[in-house]
Amino acid sequence: MAARIAPLFNRVLIRRSKPAEKTVGGILLPESAQDKNNEGEVVAVGPGREERPVAVAVGDKVLLPEYGGSKIGVPGEDDLFLFHDDDILAVIKE
Repeated sequence: MAARIAPLFNRVLIRRSKPAEKTVGGILLPESAQDKNNEGEVVAVGPGREERPVAVAVGDKVLLPEYGGSKIGVPGEDDLFLFHDDDILAVIKE
């Protein structure tokens, strides 16, 4: 369903990663103790602007600011956000 959304200009559609629900030792964390995850995966990318193309590509894992982005309500999809290219902090290389 998210594939039907095509961001405009320098905007990027990102699916935020889920926060860890367990510790390394296997202890379940309550929702109040889970950290907000600042990582996500790029789902769709706009064409950019004439003077500057978008710096990320579909499939890139990125580091996001703690606040920002616009939550997109798509049926059957959770944690989709629309960010400006400038708001993305870094690309995570593995």
